[in-house]
Amino acid sequence: MMLRNFPFQWVLASIFTVVIIYLRLRICQLEESYRSLHDAVVQAQIDVRNGAHGIPEATHGSGILDDIVVIYNRVPKTASTSFVGLVYDLCKQNKYHVLHINVTNNMHTLTLSNQVQFTNNITNWNTIKPAFYHGHMAFLNFEKFGIKRTPLYINLLRKPLDRFVSYYYFLRYGDNFRPHLVRKKHGDTKTFDECISIGQPDCDPNNMWLQIPFLCGHDPACWEVGNNWALEEAKRNLQRHYFLVGVTEELNDFVEILENVLPRFFKGAYGFFLHNNKSHLRQTTQKLNPLPETVDKIQQSVVWKMENELYNFALEHFHAVKRRLLNASPQDANQRFMYEKIRPK
Repeated sequence: MMLRNFPFQWVLASIFTVVIIYLRLRICQLEESYRSLHDAVVQAQIDVRNGAHGIPEATHGSGILDDIVVIYNRVPKTASTSFVGLVYDLCKQNKYHVLHINVTNNMHTLTLSNQVQFTNNITNWNTIKPAFYHGHMAFLNFEKFGIKRTPLYINLLRKPLDRFVSYYYFLRYGDNFRPHLVRKKHGDTKTFDECISIGQPDCDPNNMWLQIPFLCGHDPACWEVGNNWALEEAKRNLQRHYFLVGVTEELNDFVEILENVLPRFFKGAYGFFLHNNKSHLRQTTQKLNPLPETVDKIQQSVVWKMENELYNFALEHFHAVKRRLLNASPQDANQRFMYEKIRPK
């Protein structure tokens, strides 16, 4: 009896296997359709945002998205190495080029002749586009040189005292990125608190003057320590010329926003950042938190107050972007636009 039933059981098993394979194929097709739809929606979002930055909407076959240039004029000790590592990891799968801007003697500004050459080179180097440039360089306004289609600037800022303390210990002990590299102040074992108490020059609060000039730009006044115009210019540039400025303390959200609004470069970035050890930031070695009295002394300085004002301004601006995108209300989440009453017919 069992032998007579065996062919029937075999047929049932075969049919069941075929059905399972078919269902799996259909699920894969549906998932692919969902991903395509999601990418189309996200791409529509970036097209709308790019319109505000002088980038026209893509027309069919125009390849406009392959002409984008992003500049990350990275401030030192703001998790920039960790973030740039993510950018390099994604460049092959997302099909863009990454280039490091290396200026002689690690200078943060260019001469006028080099500014002209730099802006023209980036604008006209079409074979390298889409391109992501990064380097420790001050903001440069391309419009000043008659260039209408400007790059998308992004940046990260950090709480000024945290950045200052991190840089102090970095110069002495390095970090876990290149632990065997001998740093500039190697052998100086004084703590940051001791440095402040004896008034050593390299822990002078005036040395915190960095995030303001990086966003202010190449004007000599930007680099005058304590210049109020420089602070206001940095704020204006953040509002008018930066695509996005995030903060080190909320780097995860910075990456997630970029994936949403700039998927041409950052598609898959958030998941990769969380699950491939990229969310673990590069750590400065032997860094000690300053004593309360040291913090109080630093916070009495004019430079700390100004740098902190810029940081808080950037933080508020970043939170406003995040609220409407990552934590969107139903009204914002369902926002659309259309054209009507078009004349002549």
